[in-house]
Amino acid sequence: MKDFFPNFFGRNNDPKSIVSFGVINSIYSYLYNEVNGVDFKMKGVHDAVSVSLYSFPTSFDHEEAQKEISKAGFKNAYEVLNELYKKLDIGVLSEESMQAELEYDYIHIQFYSEPTPEAKKYLKHVLHNFVIFFCCTNSLEINDFRILYNNSYFLDYTKGILDTEYIDINNPKNEIQKIGFKEFERILQGICQYMEIEIPESVVVPSRENLLPVDVVVTSEIFEEFIKLVSRGNVEDKLLKKQSKKFLKNFNKGLEDYEAKVEGDFEFFESIDCWNSDWKFDPEDAESFISEMIGEDLNFEYPEETYSHDLFPYIQSALEKRGLELMTFDTHGDNYMFFVVNKSDVARILELSELTKIEVEQL
Repeated sequence: MKDFFPNFFGRNNDPKSIVSFGVINSIYSYLYNEVNGVDFKMKGVHDAVSVSLYSFPTSFDHEEAQKEISKAGFKNAYEVLNELYKKLDIGVLSEESMQAELEYDYIHIQFYSEPTPEAKKYLKHVLHNFVIFFCCTNSLEINDFRILYNNSYFLDYTKGILDTEYIDINNPKNEIQKIGFKEFERILQGICQYMEIEIPESVVVPSRENLLPVDVVVTSEIFEEFIKLVSRGNVEDKLLKKQSKKFLKNFNKGLEDYEAKVEGDFEFFESIDCWNSDWKFDPEDAESFISEMIGEDLNFEYPEETYSHDLFPYIQSALEKRGLELMTFDTHGDNYMFFVVNKSDVARILELSELTKIEVEQL
């Protein structure tokens, strides 16, 4: 069960926001009454969204956690909780409260988002941790919550949670928080959809779309659509159907064999206007090869001594004016397999990539 201590500041409950007590409490009720943790897929989110209900001290009542607590300089889980409460401006537990051995529940939500444009040079995805604690504001009953956050991996869980910071969801401090906080709203909507929680009509939801993937039987038509989009329709119909059937055959053999097979099939993609480049390239190469791919001269402005992935923002800016975007297949190597697509098709290409397991990346 939830236990609580007072929050010294104003209540966090905007009725129009999905990040509100009513929504968070409904998620808590599901976790408490149905199952204490779920992992599920959402459209547009890398890997699974993880939602877990933990508690102090029970969730830390095992040997590994006890070692982590001791390593962090604390005697028990309650002392760790008090350290977190201090960050959250929630009244700490007294010695008497600790002796009562009550449970203090919290929710931990993990998900990945795209990185900032700058971080895309070395990261494909960024992990976000939102750790939600309950409290009361001007009441003897729980009616509020506070959020701790970081974007690091919890390899040492106790250290990970201690390294979080108290956040105001409406005031991100940097670009990665701006991305993560905005996506958190969509994640909450996806959680509600997965748990079949009805969102109040007063709440402004981030999306009007179905956020959960629909089970789709992968057919040759799926591969046909994928090839058409990544080639912008620049492939003969006979070759399209032949290659789609080949991809499907490999797909049905199983993922392990399929991934090895796809690597060999990059020759096909290269034949339909792709640029196979080393990880290091200069602006002149980019202008030349991309111009060839799109069938017109592409010139873009860039600072002197700018090369390779540092050129992506300038390339994308020039392509965006033409309604295009540069993407790459994930070759699992130290090279790029660039291709140019219609910007309006990017979201669908990413969906089809998930279905076909032919990995592509935005740049």
